[in-house]
Order: sequence, then C-alpha cells, then structure tokens
Amino acid sequence: MRHNVPYTLLFSAALCVVCAIMVSASAVSLKDLQEANKALDRKINVLEAAGLIEADAKVSAAEVEGLFGTFEAVFVDLATGKELEGGDTETYDQQRAKKNPATSSEVPTNLSRVSRIPNKAVVYKVLDDAGVVKTLILPIEGYGLWGTLYGFLALEADTSTVVGLTYYEHKETPGLGGEIENPRWKRLWPGRKVYDEDWQTALEVIKGNAGPATADPYRVDGLSGATITSRGVTNMIDFWMGDRAFGPYLESLRRERSAA
Repeated sequence: MRHNVPYTLLFSAALCVVCAIMVSASAVSLKDLQEANKALDRKINVLEAAGLIEADAKVSAAEVEGLFGTFEAVFVDLATGKELEGGDTETYDQQRAKKNPATSSEVPTNLSRVSRIPNKAVVYKVLDDAGVVKTLILPIEGYGLWGTLYGFLALEADTSTVVGLTYYEHKETPGLGGEIENPRWKRLWPGRKVYDEDWQTALEVIKGNAGPATADPYRVDGLSGATITSRGVTNMIDFWMGDRAFGPYLESLRRERSAA
C-alpha cells in the first residue's frame, strides 16, 4: 500500500519522538549507575597511584572498597596548607567546587591552564600500623593537547619521592598522548623526585629517554609523538606541587616530620 507524504512525515516524527523518549529514559535510569562507576574508577586510580594494586589488575568493587576503607581522607585548605576538620570527603565534588566562586578562587595565569582551584581539596593518606603516614595521594589536573587531564600523584612521606601517577579522565589521542594510561610508562614514575635539594619543583617529562630513577631522579621518559601531552604532565606537576596549590601543605608536613 502506498502512503502519502503527510503520513510518512507524521510517522517519522512519531518514531523520532518515541526513540527520543526511550533514549532519555535510559539516560536518566542509568545516571546513578554511571556516577557510581565513575566513582569506583577514581578509587581504583587512587589505589593504583598508591601502589596497592597493579595498573592492569582485575579487582572487584568489594575489594576496591575494602582497600579504600583503610585510607584516611582529609580536607586541605589550599590557601593555608592546613588540614580541615569536618565535612564529607566521600561526597565532596572538587570539580563542582572549583566552578563556584563561593567555594573557589582564581589563580594567576599558568602553563597548566588552571584558571580556578577549589578552596579545599581531598588528600588521601596511607598509614602504617603505628598510624604514621606512609603515602600521600594528591589530586592533580591540567591541560594536555585536547583537554584537561585528571589524575592522582602519590608521594612517599618525605613529600618528594613519587610512588605512582595515574590518570582517570582525559581526551588525549589513543596511541599518542593516550599513552599516559600505558602501564609501562606509569612504571617509570616510582622513585622519581618532585623537588630538588632546595625544595623547588624539578620533575619533568622530557623529549626522549631518561635514565633510571636512581641515576636520573628528576626526569621521566617522554611520550613518543606526544610532546604537548608530555609538557602538560610536567606543567601540572609544577603547578600542583607549587606555592599556589599543595606546596604549603607539603611544606607543613615536612616541618612536622622534622620536629617529630
């Protein structure tokens, strides 16, 4: 049977509406699950940066929550470097906080292209049996080639020696800048030093190959064909470990350690 043009248009419009409703309903119904999966992925990255799980290890959600439950999470005032009491670190959304003028502040122009930072950030601590800090895991972010990279940098208690580096969200090109997720590249980071002897940020991703951490502690192999992404990693470490971000907090921890 042949249909006229109005019928065809009406049928097409109705089909589009039905499909749009189905897609919208699916998106709404799956939103909570998607957010839960994102939160789980961030926790996996924290554990990986801390060296508690391998980069490509298969772990269950229950195992992740169990390991994550052993951490101490604290709020840090980025302006003063002091730890803050109270507040729910589990539900705190640092990205949302930095977009709100009431809970964030502007920062001077920087190579990492960070324009605002939240007034407080969540830092994770791994403690030994005596309750002494073994590892600190700090959130970092900065611009790569195509967009912002979000990750975690873990440091030993000396606040300079790298335990691990991970990224959980980015827009870099697979096989090039996307190699920041490659376990082989991430294994180059442990043992490197963020600060030099004068406590100035010195760690950088170079173009080409660096030596082992023991002989070349301030440099890491560059990502082949991804110079801008490599530079972006260097820039964000320099920013977040500097005076405008976690620098004051790490300095206060060093003073406490020296006085103990």
